[in-house]
Amino acid sequence: MTLLHHWEEGPASAPPLLLGPSLGTSLALWDQVAPELSAAHRVVRWDLPGHGGSAADLIGPGATVGDLAALVLALADTLGIDRFAYAGVSLGGAVGLHLAVHHPERLSSLAVLCSSAHFGGEALWRERAERVRREGLEWLVESADARWFTAGFSVPRLVRDHREADPGAYAACCDALAAFDLRDRLAGIGVPTLLVAGRHDAATPPAHLREIADAVPAATLLELPGAAHLAPAQCPRAVLTALRTQLDGPPVSGTAARREVLGDAHVDRAQARQTPFTARFQDFISRYAWGEIWTDPTLSRRERSMITLTALVAHGHHEELALHVRAARRNGLTPEEIGAVLLQTAVYCGVPAANAAFATAQRVLAEEETG
Repeated sequence: MTLLHHWEEGPASAPPLLLGPSLGTSLALWDQVAPELSAAHRVVRWDLPGHGGSAADLIGPGATVGDLAALVLALADTLGIDRFAYAGVSLGGAVGLHLAVHHPERLSSLAVLCSSAHFGGEALWRERAERVRREGLEWLVESADARWFTAGFSVPRLVRDHREADPGAYAACCDALAAFDLRDRLAGIGVPTLLVAGRHDAATPPAHLREIADAVPAATLLELPGAAHLAPAQCPRAVLTALRTQLDGPPVSGTAARREVLGDAHVDRAQARQTPFTARFQDFISRYAWGEIWTDPTLSRRERSMITLTALVAHGHHEELALHVRAARRNGLTPEEIGAVLLQTAVYCGVPAANAAFATAQRVLAEEETG
């Protein structure tokens, strides 16, 4: 089976996130957002049929948003992705709504950007599809910047992608938009849902996103004052911040991160032992080590645990090593993975150091099994 053209970024073991594009664009729409998200997620961007690198014959006349959603699910299945977070713009957002209604078991969360539960009725999109089939896309390309962005803003790469899209596939996507209307199904969406509206979006005005927010029980609505229709290209930092909060929750405080990694019992003991003499040091650890380093999404907590174990072995800090073996288990490392990390240290830190580390780790893991 021919798959949608796609790019993968980020660790294969990280939580998966699929990103959908708007009509007339390509996966380049996410160029300023996806690399940042890939620090903590397995990001998969995909192209619509006939757009970017996707084959035009993946859909044909009379296509539906359901057909596009089926192609996305086929891509996810082939990549071994069962459940995933999803974010999409315009038509890509409509695909996300379809998945949330018809395949909720596949989604962990949903973000719908500059999109709608309906796109203004059939007539407009049927007429556009017919004209594109007759005349091609050049007449639409000329107005792309005005439809997509606020005055004076442009992304030449996206305009070029619009010009190079296959007219037949573009028209089939218009057919899908013409037939799309999920307004009567929105109340059944149960996944956490973020809705992002561009305040200057003429194609899908904020009222369209507000309509979804009012109907979806677990919805949050954000309106971006500087954005029109393609918010990830025009306001990437704002979109990135919104998606990070949607995917990972609000930024974790240093104390909260310390408790999540080391456990309440350890932190409670440390605080109970705190004196005026050590108070500034405890505050330093919470603010710097836990508030800035351990909460930085560039590395996952699993990866940070691996690095920390290696550093503690190298310096012979066995008491701290025991503490961080327990932390590594909380961060999702298996005993086998911890053993593999310690075996690696034998090569680069020395066999005696690794020997002592294995003894410490074995004791801690045994205590966990019996405790």
